[in-house]
Amino acid sequence: MKKLFSSSQIEIYKPEFSQMEIPLAGIVAAGPFTNVDDFVSERIDLNRLLIKHPEATFYAKVKGSSMNEDFSEGDLLVVDKAEEWSHGRIALCYLDGEFTVKRIEIEKGVCRLMPSNPQFEPITITSENTLVVWGIILYSIRRHN
Repeated sequence: MKKLFSSSQIEIYKPEFSQMEIPLAGIVAAGPFTNVDDFVSERIDLNRLLIKHPEATFYAKVKGSSMNEDFSEGDLLVVDKAEEWSHGRIALCYLDGEFTVKRIEIEKGVCRLMPSNPQFEPITITSENTLVVWGIILYSIRRHN
């Protein structure tokens, strides 16, 4: 991945597209252990699975805790600039010169950027703000310890 932008709020990367297929184990239950090798039936390419619009897709790495009910620090987000934004979608926004990830809320003609962490206040967008919805978060990738 090539880093395109970095700040205290977020890091943005351009994905590199090379085919790398990995085994797909199918659907597995989160219950008793089974031998996955017995169920491998096909191979998948994560780029094809996660990226619908290659020229409009970027990765972003989460920094901070304002969206901690949805994402953790260090999670990798798949951001698609070609996706339409609407009420309820989580977006990478460029607000007044800084990037932030928030859920879009539109109610009675008022647009708010909603954090999922209750310790943070919603941001009400007014005519004083400059807001660009830079892309929609389609997937998040998290490392589990």
